[in-house]
Amino acid sequence: MSSDQSPIILAFSGGLDTSFCVPWLKEHLGRDVITATVDTGGIDSAAAAALEERALALGAIEHVLIDCKEDFFTTVIRHLIAGNVLRGQAYPLCVGAERGLQAARLAQLAIERGATTVAHGCTAAGNDQVRFEVALRTLSPGLEILAPVRDNSWVREEQLAYLEKHKLPLPAQGSAYSINRGLWGITIGGRETLTSENSIAEDAWVLSARAFSEPQAPSRHTLRFEAGIPVALDDTDMPPVELIEALETLAGGYGIGRGIHLGDTVLGTKGRVAFEAPAAITLITAHRELEKLVLSAQQSRVKDGVASVYGDLVHEGKQLDLVCADIEAFFSASQRRVTGTVKFLLAPGHLFIEGVSSPYSLLAATRGVYGESAGEWTAADALGYARILSLPGSLQTKAGGDAR
Repeated sequence: MSSDQSPIILAFSGGLDTSFCVPWLKEHLGRDVITATVDTGGIDSAAAAALEERALALGAIEHVLIDCKEDFFTTVIRHLIAGNVLRGQAYPLCVGAERGLQAARLAQLAIERGATTVAHGCTAAGNDQVRFEVALRTLSPGLEILAPVRDNSWVREEQLAYLEKHKLPLPAQGSAYSINRGLWGITIGGRETLTSENSIAEDAWVLSARAFSEPQAPSRHTLRFEAGIPVALDDTDMPPVELIEALETLAGGYGIGRGIHLGDTVLGTKGRVAFEAPAAITLITAHRELEKLVLSAQQSRVKDGVASVYGDLVHEGKQLDLVCADIEAFFSASQRRVTGTVKFLLAPGHLFIEGVSSPYSLLAATRGVYGESAGEWTAADALGYARILSLPGSLQTKAGGDAR
């Protein structure tokens, strides 16, 4: 038994790994366990009640539910929108992006409860073990971090046998898929995602299960942004979290944001996961189109490069590194004129941006008409510009002796 008798703060999802950790930590370390669920979306009142009931039945002395949906938008999602962040040009970091915030709240709870130890139920095979520990060690270098399942190589059958032996409640069994849900989307893992050849079963999709078998009629909608923040859907003002939840339901019914991401894990291997992110994909697509109207070519070019780096850092759990704060400051500055309305059409499996408007439109700022007539320049200016622009290439041709 440890001489440290402060409670252990356990990140708790209610699944098998974290359910197993509650009694195992109590038995082997002789310390109380406080379970904590950091809600970054996807937990309704019934699910919250079930989590608390399970945690206490497993032996936790207290269960804490921390509502962080608003903070998740303010500290994370708004920057993912500003950067149009899509990992592998497809995946909007549905779940991994929330780990830094969750770690921060766990560390804060540890301070409030006088705890010296935080535990999680991650295995050795995934990204989250790294994300949690990088974030926790960044925030609180003195915290002890335990990962019983990973560090003891417990397998599923052993954990189930342990719970059964101690007559403790087992988590729901029978699903062939592992599902993680948050405000920014859902990830789905199953046997099909262990290889690269096939999609998951049609009935495994959560938000878009009937999008193609029972297709909805096409519909037109609008999104309004102010300084890069989504503030209205279909001319109805909404707080960002409420807007994201409404957009998830709306676009999810059309199968928008459904995909399978194949990419590099934090550990350096390849990994594959199915995802549904209707709100994220719709918002990023609309936001990117509005930016095309109001940002200069140089702004967009620099921002795209920085956003790629930012996405990698968030994926690796390094979003608490100071460089991320620097990038976020750049993103915020870049959004000053990203205000306007985006019109879009939804059809099964199809998101089409029909038009954008903004008081800061660079298209409307010129007297010229693309392909039709000159504006702030003359025909002679255009001819001279073309000659100057071609000068480096023509000199290279002459220097190489290839001139005709």
